[in-house]
Amino acid sequence: MIYLSTLLMSLFVTVALIPIFIRVAMRFHLVDIPDARKVHTTPVPRCGGIAIAVGACLPIVIWRYSGEFIGAYLAGSGVLVAMGMVDDYRGLDYRVKFAGQILAAVIVAIYGGVRITSLGVLLPEDMVLPGWMSVPLTIFAIVAVTNAVNLSDGLDGLAGGLCLLSLCSIAYLAYLAENLMVVFLAVSLAGAIFGFLRFNTFPASLFMGDTGSMFLGFSVVTLSLAVTQGPTPFSPWLPLVIVGLPVMDTIAVMCERIAGGRSPFVADKNHFHHKLLRMGLFHTESVMVVYVLQGIMISAAIFFRYYGDGFLLTVYLVFFSLVVSAFVLADHIHWRFQRTGFMDKAIKGRLRALKDQGFFIKTAFRGLEFGLPLLLIGTCFVPESFSLYLCIVAAIQMAVLPAVWFFRKSWMQNALILTLYLFIPFIVYAAADSTAFRIDGTSVEMIYHGAYLWLAVFVIATLRLTKRRSGFKISPSDFLIVFIVLLSPLIAGAWIKEKVLAEVVAKTLLLFFSYEVLIGELRGKIGRLTAATGIALFLMAMRG
Repeated sequence: MIYLSTLLMSLFVTVALIPIFIRVAMRFHLVDIPDARKVHTTPVPRCGGIAIAVGACLPIVIWRYSGEFIGAYLAGSGVLVAMGMVDDYRGLDYRVKFAGQILAAVIVAIYGGVRITSLGVLLPEDMVLPGWMSVPLTIFAIVAVTNAVNLSDGLDGLAGGLCLLSLCSIAYLAYLAENLMVVFLAVSLAGAIFGFLRFNTFPASLFMGDTGSMFLGFSVVTLSLAVTQGPTPFSPWLPLVIVGLPVMDTIAVMCERIAGGRSPFVADKNHFHHKLLRMGLFHTESVMVVYVLQGIMISAAIFFRYYGDGFLLTVYLVFFSLVVSAFVLADHIHWRFQRTGFMDKAIKGRLRALKDQGFFIKTAFRGLEFGLPLLLIGTCFVPESFSLYLCIVAAIQMAVLPAVWFFRKSWMQNALILTLYLFIPFIVYAAADSTAFRIDGTSVEMIYHGAYLWLAVFVIATLRLTKRRSGFKISPSDFLIVFIVLLSPLIAGAWIKEKVLAEVVAKTLLLFFSYEVLIGELRGKIGRLTAATGIALFLMAMRG
C-alpha cells in the first residue's frame, strides 16, 4: 500500500500546486512564446516542471528515505531543476546547459553508484568495465537521454506521456528485481506526471518547460540503469528499449540533419511528431501514434526482459529501421492521411457526439456521486466494532450537521468538510486494523480494496472530463490533511505497523481527494452528500 499512497500523494500535490504556479508564471511572464517551430499560437505558462519535481520528491521527504543513491538522485535532480528554471525564465547558453547535465550525471555516477558496467554481447563474457570507462560512458548515456526527452517535448502531453510509459515499465521491472527503492521513485514520478497531464493534454494550459523535460529525462535514464546494471536478471541493453522512441527520434533527426549538410544540433521541425502533423494527422492523433510506438517498445521491454542481449538489440534495430523507413518513404512520396467518412463520422463523430452530450462526464460523475458515499457507509461495516470514544465523537458530529443546516446553512459546506476530515481517518484506521472476514468463500477485504481502485478511476475520470473552467481547487486548510492522517493512528491509541499506516494514509488521501472533487462538482448542492455522511456517522455511533 505504500506505493499506492505514494502515487496518490505525488498526484495530489502536483494537482494542488499547478494552479498556484500558473498564477506566478503569468505574474512574472514565465510563458512560452509561439514561434515558427512551435505548434501553439498563444503564450502558455511553462512552470509545470517545477510542480512535477516537487510532487515527485515530496514523498521521499514524507517517508524519510535516505541512502547514497537517493541523495545523489536528489542532488542531480536539484541541479537540473535549478538550471531549468533559469533557462525557462531567461534562457541559457547551450554550453551552460550541457555543463549542468554533465554535473548531474557525474553526481549519480560517482556518488550514487549508477554505472554502466556491462555491455552484454559487445564484450567478452562476464567482463566488467573498469571505472575509467564505465563512468564516462554512464555520463554520456545520461546526458544523451536527458536531451532526447527534452527534444521530444514538442506537442501537448507528448514528453509526459512517453516518460509515464517508461516509468511504468521501470516500476514493474524493479519490482521483479526486488529493487524497492527504484519502484518507489518510479511510482512517485508517475503520480506527479499523471497530475501534470491533467493540465497538459491538448489544448494545454501549461507546459513542463526545460525544467520538467530535463528532470524527467534524467530520472528515466537513471532509474532504468539502476534496475538493469549490476546483479540483476535483466539485459544491460534493456534501458535502450525502455527509453525507446525519444532516443530513436533524436538519432534519426540528427542523421537527417547531417545528411542535409547541416549541424546535428540546429533546431528544425523534422522530429517524428512534426512529420505526423505534416502527414495530415491532428494534434491528438499525432500524440496517440507516438504513444502507440512507445507502447510497443515498452511491451517489448516487459515481454522480452529475460531474453539475451543480441535478441534485444536485434528487436530494437529492426523496429528502428521500420519506423525510420516508414517516415522517410512517407516524406519521399508526400503521403498524406486520407480521412474517411467511417473514421470521422461513424467513429470519431459518434464519440464526439457522446462527449458533447456529456455522456462520459455524466457516467464518471454518477459513479463518484453515488460510489463515494456508498464506500464510506460500507466501510462502517468492516470493523467488528468501534471504541466508545469514537462512537461519542460520531454522535456529536451527527448532531452538529443538522443544527448547522437549520441555523447557519451558509456554513454547511465547511461544516461537512470539517466533519469528513475528522471522521474519515478514524474509520479507515478501524477498517485497516480489523480482521478480514469472508462470505461464501469470497474475501470481503478484496472487494473492499477493489472499491478504492474503482473510486480512483471515477475521480480521475471526473477530473479529466469536467467542464469546470477552474478545475480542482485546494484551500490552505487542506494541507492539514497529511498532518491529520499521520497522527490519527496515534490519537486512536495504538502504535501500528508501517503496512497498516501506509494503508490508512493511502485510503484516507484518496477519500479526501475524492470528496474535494465531488463537493466542487456539486456546486453547493450537498444535501444528499450530507445525508449519506449522517448515515455513516449513525452507523459508527451505533456499532460501538
